[in-house]
Amino acid sequence: MSNYLAGETSPYLLQHADNPVEWYPWGEEALALARKQDKPILLSIGYSACHWCHAMAQESFEDKEVAAVMNEHFVNIKVDREERPDLDQIYQTAHYMLNHRHGGWPLTLFLTPDQKPFFGGTYFPKESHHGIPGFLELLPKIAELYHTRRDDIEQQNSALVKMLAETIPASGTHIPAFSPHLIDQAITQLLGYFDREYGGFGSAPKFIHPAELEFCLRCYFSDGDTQAMHMTTYTLEKMAMGGIYDQLGGGFYRYSTDQYWHIPHFEKMLYDNGLLLQRYSDAWLAARNPLFKRIVQETASWVMREMQSAYQEGGYFSTLDADSEHEEGKFYLWDKDEIAQILSTDDFAVIAPYFGLSRPPNFENKHWHLEINQSATAIANDLGISEEEVQQRIDSARCKLFNRREQRVRPGRDEKILTSWNGLMIKGMARAGMIFERREWVHSAMQAVDFIHTALWKNNRLLVTYKDGKARLNAYLDDYAFLLDGLIELMQVEFRQSDLDFAIALAEVLLDQFEDKQLGGFFFTSYDHEKLIYRPKAGQDNAIPSGNGVAAIALQRLGHLLGEYRYLQSAEHTLKLFYAEMRQHPSSYCSLLIALKEWLVPRQTVVLRGKTAALTEWRRTLTFCAPNTIVLALPMELTGLPQSLNKALPVDQDVNAWVCAGEKCLPEITDLQELLQVCEVKGRM
Repeated sequence: MSNYLAGETSPYLLQHADNPVEWYPWGEEALALARKQDKPILLSIGYSACHWCHAMAQESFEDKEVAAVMNEHFVNIKVDREERPDLDQIYQTAHYMLNHRHGGWPLTLFLTPDQKPFFGGTYFPKESHHGIPGFLELLPKIAELYHTRRDDIEQQNSALVKMLAETIPASGTHIPAFSPHLIDQAITQLLGYFDREYGGFGSAPKFIHPAELEFCLRCYFSDGDTQAMHMTTYTLEKMAMGGIYDQLGGGFYRYSTDQYWHIPHFEKMLYDNGLLLQRYSDAWLAARNPLFKRIVQETASWVMREMQSAYQEGGYFSTLDADSEHEEGKFYLWDKDEIAQILSTDDFAVIAPYFGLSRPPNFENKHWHLEINQSATAIANDLGISEEEVQQRIDSARCKLFNRREQRVRPGRDEKILTSWNGLMIKGMARAGMIFERREWVHSAMQAVDFIHTALWKNNRLLVTYKDGKARLNAYLDDYAFLLDGLIELMQVEFRQSDLDFAIALAEVLLDQFEDKQLGGFFFTSYDHEKLIYRPKAGQDNAIPSGNGVAAIALQRLGHLLGEYRYLQSAEHTLKLFYAEMRQHPSSYCSLLIALKEWLVPRQTVVLRGKTAALTEWRRTLTFCAPNTIVLALPMELTGLPQSLNKALPVDQDVNAWVCAGEKCLPEITDLQELLQVCEVKGRM
């Protein structure tokens, strides 16, 4: 028998539709039932690619004995954190306040009928072990606690709600003048966290920190900060050679379980790869490392091969599971004997040292997870053959191993299309396509934009998710901010009037529905969103950049392009709101620091008008010579442009260029070499 999840579109919720647990989706029906029956709510938040979510489901939610206890004592609500990041933010924060440690997934919280949490944790085994209480033993105790300790719970809830409200920053008044010293302090902090031996920041488990890497690259491109560049390029090189990267199929896993980038948690997330496409493309501009180019090529190919919907008209899917055949990483792991059977003797002689197959197994002492262990140069020296021949054998072996792996049972794929994560991938594919001149990657990004515009933009508002022909849920700050940022990037590769119109519409909704007009900054949920126990407004970066930070960056850039003061003012008010927090720990606010950097010294913008062929050449040259410059190449035939972009057409030459930095603009430039001199000087101010 199905429970109340059967009508949902989320693959994660549908995975639980046949559980004996009487699951409800989050909504008024379940909340009203809890109030009517005076039952506590058991809230379980997870996502389809989550290994420990699957483990808890198999142990407890599929178990009739556990389900019977859950059904007797609780109203059970299952939430996909990717569809409802508002609920996830609120209750992860609440978990931290209740337990004084960070949460994760599955998040398991017990709420009063008015949605306030009073107890919780993450993964619970069915029976107690390793100091973790057993779920079956815990459930009746929680139910009894709810019915016998009401006064204590109410007192705790009042304190919790107050603490949640205090997470929202206070007024940005009485702040000192914005200072570039904050940027220097952030770089100093990041140098302190930087792992000089293995790259990345911090220790195990080691995450990607994309906002920090972007901030470091911007500091290099604008100021020539070589320390910042080294932190980025060294980290990206170590990741590319490690097990966090899929050495056969392309794309990155979510994080490394160790500090060395050896063994990942095997799920692949769209957002990580969208952000890393941007980082590796820009790092290639900075360092010209051929490894970075290969990583971009392979990752973009993986995106188009496995993550872009053909039957859903171009949107990008969300995740690939960590598990296949109920085992984490099974799709990606190898036995040395299997590899030896697939490859020729000559190929195996090269691939064994390349992937470290002569060393002990690196995964649970049984299997090999592939990572680059020795360079082609070193292998060539050891075998007495040319480096070119070694590379040919590596390429041949990788192709054969990939083809054999394709015959295995594949990990599950979450095929819902999320607006916010699509915005990140649109920017990644557009940026990579522009830098490496790959038209098919740009076209991929355009397809995704057009799909979102058609399927997820209804009545001048965005929706969160699309699957099986259904678009649903009121969108969040990240949906608007990330998509706006992606559109600004895409317009620099190939300008379309429809993309500019869409960008302006998104910016207007941000100001109308999300901006705090009194204190500044943007709430995570819109004014007409469902009322929850509090309304988050966060500025720190996490696994994905801060929505407030990206909104400030995008609005500032669009404001300068259009001469729209309201956008610039909103970005400034956001910086003022979070400035006190940024001063306390600047490296936690790298997205907002990028916005601050561009407020202090506005990013240079160049508008080109002219003939298409010449425009392409001028834009391409600027991409390589002035990577910190925003460039719009507008063909002569375009009409109906905003006044700020409606520049005069060239008369006796192919291209005219207009260069601005903030509100300061130079006279038109008609010579490419003169333009490059101007851009080089201003790009290093």
